[in-house]
Amino acid sequence: MIKESVSVSVNNSRENRQIDANSDERQSQTVIQSTDTDISTYTRTYTCTDSDTDTAVYVTASVLLEYLFCPRFIYFMNCLCIDQNEDKRFKVLKGREVHEGKERINIDYLRRRIGCVGKEIGVYMTSAEYHIKGEVDEVLTLSDGTIAPLDYKYAEYKETIFRTQRYQSVFYGLLIKENFGKEVNRGYICYVRSKNLLKEIQITDKDFIELRSMIDEIIDITQKGYYPKGTKYKTQCIDCCYRNICV
Repeated sequence: MIKESVSVSVNNSRENRQIDANSDERQSQTVIQSTDTDISTYTRTYTCTDSDTDTAVYVTASVLLEYLFCPRFIYFMNCLCIDQNEDKRFKVLKGREVHEGKERINIDYLRRRIGCVGKEIGVYMTSAEYHIKGEVDEVLTLSDGTIAPLDYKYAEYKETIFRTQRYQSVFYGLLIKENFGKEVNRGYICYVRSKNLLKEIQITDKDFIELRSMIDEIIDITQKGYYPKGTKYKTQCIDCCYRNICV
């Protein structure tokens, strides 16, 4: 069950933070809704009150990306507890800087172009039904009544949207669908190194079904400790950090 608490301020006030001390899972974020006369800003907290929050396995978007690279990453990380030492990678560090400073990136003109009529920044959500959790950079309310995730990437657009990027958007779409109870049929990626190029991703029911299958396998590997098949894209094995122990 999701409980919601709201405090309101008007006319472009600075971001407020609100914490419910009695909740197990909590996060606040800025919400901006456009009107004909002003912009109202308020904080909203989504609280997961499910009793199994502390004991169940919850999958994050970053874990999903590791699985998409190779399912054995989940085994090495979650079952053998072997770290990748990924904190030292330049792009990872730079990407985190982008996410920490994403509120300062002004792409309002792009939001208007896609029919955005409202946005929520840094929205943390959980789904007890699908055992997923995470923070979406922005949740966009569109003029047709649907809602879409917007994700910032410290990357250049390479004339295609990669599978990892696509399913991360689907992942956020499922979180939004569960928490907001509204239709999600697209997502957006902002490629920071391509001058904030905004690309749209179509999201279908088939995508949600495939995502849930991936989540189920991630949970099975983690809970049962079984050794999954490796990636079918063998070129990825060349510079894999686990190549010396993967058999």
